[in-house]
Amino acid sequence: MAAAIHQEAVFKASPSRVYRALIDAKEHAAFTGAPASIKAEVGGSVSTHGGQIEGRVLHLSPDRLIVQAWRPAAWPEGTYSVVRIELKGEGKGTRLVLDHTGIPDGASDMLDQGWKMRYW
Repeated sequence: MAAAIHQEAVFKASPSRVYRALIDAKEHAAFTGAPASIKAEVGGSVSTHGGQIEGRVLHLSPDRLIVQAWRPAAWPEGTYSVVRIELKGEGKGTRLVLDHTGIPDGASDMLDQGWKMRYW
């Protein structure tokens, strides 16, 4: 049975700034400290953390929503999960809501910690 992760984080930055940090390759690399290649359009390819993560953009709503088909490179070819990141203005900051679904059995603990360590 596929597992899911739900996390929320609050940033002292606007939704626009958080969105750019996640979807712009140059800003993503600066934010995470690891190489990234992101084509920020529906169907565009995603490669982050020096190729450790790969995928495709499924949906974008600028400054509000990012949805990607997403997989660690070590997963079997053709195995993808879905990452949905919603951004909501909250005061002078942003509440980020992550829902990561379709995670293969046994992979959710590592991914749960990875989101916390590498992103928030």
